[in-house]
Amino acid sequence: MVFFNVKLFPLLIIPFNSVWSTSSNSISESLLQCPSTHLNHSNSSKEIILTRNSSAYSSVLQSSIQNLRFLNNSTPKPEVIVTPFHESYVQAAVICSKKHGIQIRFRSGGHDYEGLSYVSYDPFIIIDLFNLQTIHIDIENESAWVASAATLGQLCYSIVQNGKVHGFPAGSCPTVGVGGHISGGGFVTIFRKYGLAADNTSQQISMGEELFWAIRGGGGSSFAVSLAWKLRLVPVPPSVTVCKIEKTTEEGATKLFSKWQVIADKLHEDLFLHLVVEVANEASTTDGKTIKVSFDSLFLGPVEKLLLLTQDKFPDLSLDRSNCTEMSWIQSVMHLRRNHDANTSYAQASI
Repeated sequence: MVFFNVKLFPLLIIPFNSVWSTSSNSISESLLQCPSTHLNHSNSSKEIILTRNSSAYSSVLQSSIQNLRFLNNSTPKPEVIVTPFHESYVQAAVICSKKHGIQIRFRSGGHDYEGLSYVSYDPFIIIDLFNLQTIHIDIENESAWVASAATLGQLCYSIVQNGKVHGFPAGSCPTVGVGGHISGGGFVTIFRKYGLAADNTSQQISMGEELFWAIRGGGGSSFAVSLAWKLRLVPVPPSVTVCKIEKTTEEGATKLFSKWQVIADKLHEDLFLHLVVEVANEASTTDGKTIKVSFDSLFLGPVEKLLLLTQDKFPDLSLDRSNCTEMSWIQSVMHLRRNHDANTSYAQASI
């Protein structure tokens, strides 16, 4: 399902094709001085632009790096980190980077395990949007304006502070930045009914349909710097149901896995069924390992209806009321996150 009244504010359309042409030391100095010629603000650019000599450089650089392979001396580092508090600094950073022929990476916080938002093997700068975190909720019009560096946790909290029967199709990791989540598509727990996070954004300026679609799924450092997003809020019931059931291979997990692959897409759109395969702690007497499959689900409705639906479509799962708990939507977001954190080593699939 796609919300097609598309408008994105203030989406800065910036092509990123640049070639390194100046020495490292001189480019850092030039980038430190350049923005002042493009800004009317009285703030010193030294407060906004962090060079490798800045005391905050390392802490800011590492703040959202969660893939440890990039936390070493051999990983290329940006010449400067720009930390704008206003869109004009983003514009100035882009203009100055293009002037000096240096690549740009931009990030809005949260985890980026591929390093697309903070690593380049050509000299580069980072535009880090962590100062841009404002959220404006309009429950009456079922919409929200969200700055890119606001986290999913902040967004969900703000929504439920303004009403208990609205939510947003967002992932369950609360520390992920909204901008990175949406620009990567935004896989979510209620996507079978409402689509991905990116399907619930709207375009505020005319940019052309193809570019807009490219942005919504292009990922980090692709087509544009997105400073804020207009989102469509979606209705959620006052109470939802979360369930968890675990089976080992000795208990028929392999058969259930195969059956799930056949019927998962035929389940009710209100049901999200998440499957995790992991090695259980107990040792098997045969090969030293016991494989366990966990079925975690979120259903947008009461447990009685869920049990009827699973009995009809997936009776082999033997889902029981004792496996399920009714709670609010926001509680389900936190609950599913805790379940995710509890699985330290796994392969997973969802539908």
